[in-house]
Amino acid sequence: MSREPGRSRWLLFAACAHLVFLLPPLRARAFAVSVVSEGAEDETELPVLQKSGKSKTINKIGRELKGIVFVIQSQSNSFHSKRAEDLKRDILKQAVDLGKDLPTVLLIHQIDRHEGAWTILPLMTDFSVTYGRNTSWIFFCEEDTRIQVVKLLETLRRFDKSKEWFLGKPLYDEESTIIHHYAFAENPTVFKFPDFAAGWALSIPLVNKLAKKLKSEPLKSDFTIDLKHEIALYIWQKGEGPHLTPVPEFCTEDVNSYKADHCATTFSNFLPLCGEPVNKEDVFVAVKTCRKFHGDRIPVVKQTWEREAALIEFYSDYADISIPTIDLGIPNTDRGHCGKTFAILERFLNHTSPRTPWLVVVDDDTLISIFRLRKLLSCYDPNEPVFLGERYGYGLGTGGYSYITGGGGMVFSRRAVQKLLASKCRCYSMDAPDDMVLGMCFSGLGIPITHSPLFHQARPMDYPKDYLSHQIPVSFHKHWNIDPVKVYFTWLAPNTEETRNGKKVGYNREDL
Repeated sequence: MSREPGRSRWLLFAACAHLVFLLPPLRARAFAVSVVSEGAEDETELPVLQKSGKSKTINKIGRELKGIVFVIQSQSNSFHSKRAEDLKRDILKQAVDLGKDLPTVLLIHQIDRHEGAWTILPLMTDFSVTYGRNTSWIFFCEEDTRIQVVKLLETLRRFDKSKEWFLGKPLYDEESTIIHHYAFAENPTVFKFPDFAAGWALSIPLVNKLAKKLKSEPLKSDFTIDLKHEIALYIWQKGEGPHLTPVPEFCTEDVNSYKADHCATTFSNFLPLCGEPVNKEDVFVAVKTCRKFHGDRIPVVKQTWEREAALIEFYSDYADISIPTIDLGIPNTDRGHCGKTFAILERFLNHTSPRTPWLVVVDDDTLISIFRLRKLLSCYDPNEPVFLGERYGYGLGTGGYSYITGGGGMVFSRRAVQKLLASKCRCYSMDAPDDMVLGMCFSGLGIPITHSPLFHQARPMDYPKDYLSHQIPVSFHKHWNIDPVKVYFTWLAPNTEETRNGKKVGYNREDL
């Protein structure tokens, strides 16, 4: 009997040890319940975690998340808005998994106070007023950027949020280029600008500084051609502002690549495909040309991409049966081609099958992959008024409008052409710039243009190699100092691998 008290104590100890063994899953369950209660404010909602060091970590992460405003460079087209909403949900889901404080996630196309919201700079004043006191960073990304929130927080912690920072993955020109107005002609490699696909960030002190500058010196009514380069120039302010600071964790590697292990951001670099490519017969191609280019530019079209098009017509100021070309009765001009383009739109609407949903208007020196375009168009609803291509802007700091630049190719849904021609909006002169007039018209109709970075107004050599490395381009433009046939077969021609799986393959892309 003298042993019984000791035995009782041993049994009590064993029972307590068993309970302790069971506690970890109970703690985990309490945490899982707490994080879905995102509206809760009372710290007592984490009673078990309060007894561990984890609560401090969760609260710190929550504060850091609240200190970031995510801005997705979205568009109102149904395809693009859905992708942006999916990214927003993914960011918020990661935040919920981390703690109860959620960050702010904004979609650019829903900020409708500015016609030029997509150019970012006009928003700086609003960002400063709304978030200038209680946040640390504005983080921008594209709809196809993928973000690992924990790694992003770890990355931003390295930078003193009280200082002016401009962070991103750097791009640079290897030679001066027309799309950047031949900036830094002596050594263009010295100036770095961010690859938007990898995401980029501004610290709030820099946002506040930019807002103050914009208040005293409003943006000029000028062209927006390459936004990422122009934003970097504006921030740099001829040496008075910060340069872009390279951040290795901001990446454009594919999320499944072994190279992405260190990355806070990745990028989906496949050509969008939302089902079967649209039929060849669903795409009508109009080529703008003139008599003086029949002998040198049209043969390039015929050697390269013409075979991809089922429906194609060449519109000129001279009827040449050997091509053949169609004379629309519009004289050629040395300036813009507004008259010719509107004649093409009317011909498409009135002389083609109403069952043909898509019109593509290109110049005679545009190199385009109709094969890839048919894949891309599978993602768009032709019943919507779609106006698609590479987006430029004019005077967006003071009202202005966006437009699709013509050289890279302009894609219209039949519905867009119907709405445009029914509006009576027309050229103010026959030689007005057709792409800009179209931008004004669609802006007046409240129809936003739809941007795709896969269309290019210039040649491959005019873009940073690293920028093109995560693209499957649809078009390039201009024949200056290049072999256009070689460019087409290097960058745009369909091949067996691409046909089979729709993914990017390793092209032998020479320096062109």
